[in-house]
Amino acid sequence: MKIYAYPSAAAEKKVAAIATRGLSFTRKNLTAVTRIIEDVRKNGDKALISYVNRFDCPTLDAASLTISRAEMRQAARTVGNAFTRSLNRAIAQVEDFHKKQVRQSWFTAERSGTLLGQLVRPVDCAGIYVPGGTGGATPLISSVLMGAIPAKIAGVEKIVMTTPPTRDGAVNPHLLAAAYKVGVAEVIKVGSAWAIAALAYGTDTVPRADVIVGPGNIWVTLAKKIVSGTVGIDMIAGPSEVLVIADDSAIAAYTAADLLSQAEHDPLASAILVTTSRKVAEAVAAEIDRQVKLLPRRDIAEASLSRFGAILVAPDVDAAIALSNRMAPEHLELHLDAPFDHIGKIRHAGAVFMGHYTPEPVGDYIAGPNHVLPTAGTARYASALSVDHFVKKTSVIYYTRDAFEKEAPHIMRLAEIEGLCAHARSVGIRTGL
Repeated sequence: MKIYAYPSAAAEKKVAAIATRGLSFTRKNLTAVTRIIEDVRKNGDKALISYVNRFDCPTLDAASLTISRAEMRQAARTVGNAFTRSLNRAIAQVEDFHKKQVRQSWFTAERSGTLLGQLVRPVDCAGIYVPGGTGGATPLISSVLMGAIPAKIAGVEKIVMTTPPTRDGAVNPHLLAAAYKVGVAEVIKVGSAWAIAALAYGTDTVPRADVIVGPGNIWVTLAKKIVSGTVGIDMIAGPSEVLVIADDSAIAAYTAADLLSQAEHDPLASAILVTTSRKVAEAVAAEIDRQVKLLPRRDIAEASLSRFGAILVAPDVDAAIALSNRMAPEHLELHLDAPFDHIGKIRHAGAVFMGHYTPEPVGDYIAGPNHVLPTAGTARYASALSVDHFVKKTSVIYYTRDAFEKEAPHIMRLAEIEGLCAHARSVGIRTGL
């Protein structure tokens, strides 16, 4: 990784290239995904089976698409005890965090003769998308937990999970065990854009969802973008990213490992170190050169770091934080001697990892907060996936006659200024005005 002095023209050019990489797709991609969605909307299960047979399992039929709770329970019995213990710990801690997000309906009668309030109600059905994970060999357990747990805590009555089958029509039992334990009603063996379309519009096999959440490749992401508005979605996520702020207390081996943990995701992933110490910058660069050679996904990590990785040497921690706030990173790590002295200065980040022993993977799997986070600078206005994504808020308004008549002239005046005379008459007919 190249080391830049910050601020400098060269550093600004590199930062701009990273910040603008965004979600990359072609018009051809968009056209293809749009056609898939329309095909599934019109042809339902017939279209689904066609895509599943073509891209995943050539022998699967509609009768075999759904995995029941009983089958999930059986899969949960086949996974090892060590995995089950880790899974249970992760579930307990993610549940505990998300339970603190629950909102209550509320009412107020502060103004005489009125009752105002808000009903907080869950959606009826949530769709959780879980990628296939290299043909089922690397099941993305954490995606099941991070999608289904907040939905369950929100009170969603039906949680459905879609995930692509393996070549022989199976789903990894670790995924099924996780789905069973977090209350998924059924797992449906469909993936990619056709799974998103099925959840958005419903088919004979796939129930129509009110909200769809979960990560995926460009096909999944584009499909979510297209159906957004027909259904709710978590977010349009771009490539993963981490920004590490480090002072001279940073441990180079740890910092390098954390940068690589993001770089291995995708050639478009970004890993940036902003440090106040030239010595730390050089040590981290050397550690990255050493550690990257040990990675099975070395080619991906090297591609990511060469295009969207950087080490910046800043004059002080405040300058580093100012740059971080500009970039609004998905993951922000503070490798600082006193990280809590600086937390109040952080304005924009998806999640903040404090100190030398809180690497980003802690948040990915077990700490409790959701790992579905805003990317590509959208942490300026967006938040992590939460219970709020699975509820909607309905306003409640009640007026007595006296309260209504007291405010009627004001309502009529505002309506008339807007040129909405029928609005004004709707009020006036009740008062004789």
